[in-house]
Amino acid sequence: MVHRLPFPPNKGDKVRSYHLLKHLTKKHRVFLGAFIDDQDDERFVEDVRRVCPDLYVARLRPAVAKLKSLTALLLRQPLSIRYYYNERFQKWVTQTLKENHIDSIVIFSSVMMQYVPLGERTHRLPVLIDFVDVDSKKWMQYATHHQWPLSWLYKREGEKLLEFDRAASVRAQKSFFVTETETALFRKLAPESLDRTMTMSNGVDVDYFSPVLLHTSPFLRADLNAGDISIVFTGAMDYWPNIDAVIWFSREILPILVKRKPNIRFYIVGRCPPTSVCALASHTVVVTGTVPDVRPYLQHATLVVAPLRVARGIQNKILEAMAMGRPVVASRSCGDSIDATSNELVCVSGVSGFVREITALLEMPEKAEALGRAARVRVINAYSWDAHMACIDPYISDTSKNCEIA
Repeated sequence: MVHRLPFPPNKGDKVRSYHLLKHLTKKHRVFLGAFIDDQDDERFVEDVRRVCPDLYVARLRPAVAKLKSLTALLLRQPLSIRYYYNERFQKWVTQTLKENHIDSIVIFSSVMMQYVPLGERTHRLPVLIDFVDVDSKKWMQYATHHQWPLSWLYKREGEKLLEFDRAASVRAQKSFFVTETETALFRKLAPESLDRTMTMSNGVDVDYFSPVLLHTSPFLRADLNAGDISIVFTGAMDYWPNIDAVIWFSREILPILVKRKPNIRFYIVGRCPPTSVCALASHTVVVTGTVPDVRPYLQHATLVVAPLRVARGIQNKILEAMAMGRPVVASRSCGDSIDATSNELVCVSGVSGFVREITALLEMPEKAEALGRAARVRVINAYSWDAHMACIDPYISDTSKNCEIA
């Protein structure tokens, strides 16, 4: 079971769940239950069904779900649990378990654990949870970046979600996290599950994100100069850490860079930019909104930045840029989770760190290109999807090669 339709793989969680699904379907019959929370994803249902014919989709309207989630305040539950609660989805899970010989239950995102019924049948089944990140910690980080009442609400969500996650991990045979850092953090927060918690890293499709495939530059337009320096950020722009990142970069870092290099243009490439991001658009900032393909922006970028101040786990946006052979400057909070040296990925802290390293790379293009080439080699050697997803294989029963992913 998965909290969001794992296609198209256009944002971090969907990239990981899509590759996990592909991996599982190679050896198992998979019964997939998923939510659709974006109307645009409706057109991709059949694409998922071609990968996994046994598909059940539940529709979720975010505005209604947010209102419904407020009942969690009375029930002393995480808001996330009520947000994703759906009676029809529960009936599908119960019926699927009853009518099919299910050998294992795979959960993607801990909130979906609420659908695993208690009982002797499920007690004997291996339950495997891909937490990805310690989301409770993320909510606590949100609290420190917002004022009351949101600060109180986010802090509460972090506390209640940790309680739920600890209980879920006790029921699971194995719990997976995307980095050793996240794994160590959860082991500290949930010591009762220490020996059943492990790392399953992310990957990147190096054939798809390849500099060998030539794309037309999106920067070759009549209103742009041929000598412009293009600094690119990619990511779903309806995700608060991404919103915070581009606003911070545009307001605090970019003006200093532009004083030194007036021909710099900062490209914010990603779907659903909110009003606060669209308002950044100017002579030096371009907000693209949804694009059919991010690869042209990566391939022709002078360099790529990932200035996230709140980040958990591995950022796919960084791996994709590295796979495209581009030099990347990232916040230390997200860059350090990637297995790379300073000659393959530049990690910095604060405004001065970004300004210093970006300026150095712009003034030494040969060094920047060498950084990009080394970055691609690192990704090829260390971030194969199949190799990482195979971590789950030893814990899945193959009696009849059936499993369920949630």
